[in-house]
Amino acid sequence: MEKKDSKKHIIIGLVVLLVILAGLLFAYTRFKPSPSGDNKTVAITVVDSNAKEKNYTVKTDAKYLQQVLEDTEGLTYKGTEGDYGLMITEVNGETADFNKDKAYWSFYINGEYCSYGIAEQPVADGDKFKIVYEVQE
Repeated sequence: MEKKDSKKHIIIGLVVLLVILAGLLFAYTRFKPSPSGDNKTVAITVVDSNAKEKNYTVKTDAKYLQQVLEDTEGLTYKGTEGDYGLMITEVNGETADFNKDKAYWSFYINGEYCSYGIAEQPVADGDKFKIVYEVQE
């Protein structure tokens, strides 16, 4: 009798787990950020380690920031792929090496810190992105 009860509890637990996972998947697909339509104008400002700014204006149909960066004439970047997407290590030839001096490139959208990696950060017409060389204290 105990084996049947044990199996019953395991099956109920698995069903509950599947229902929870389905709910989380639904919530993510329902509330994830989505890019806006075509013909967008996006501003990008790069602030280097000397606080010197370089400004770009891009007209694009890109849906995500990484595509916008690729479309931006004169802007270059490099990075390494990690668990959370592409980690930008170099912008316009300047490397930020966190292991060396705790420097990194941070990304802002409309004055707020970006919540997503560049491959998932949606882009809307009129967005203002800032890429800033920062050093953690």
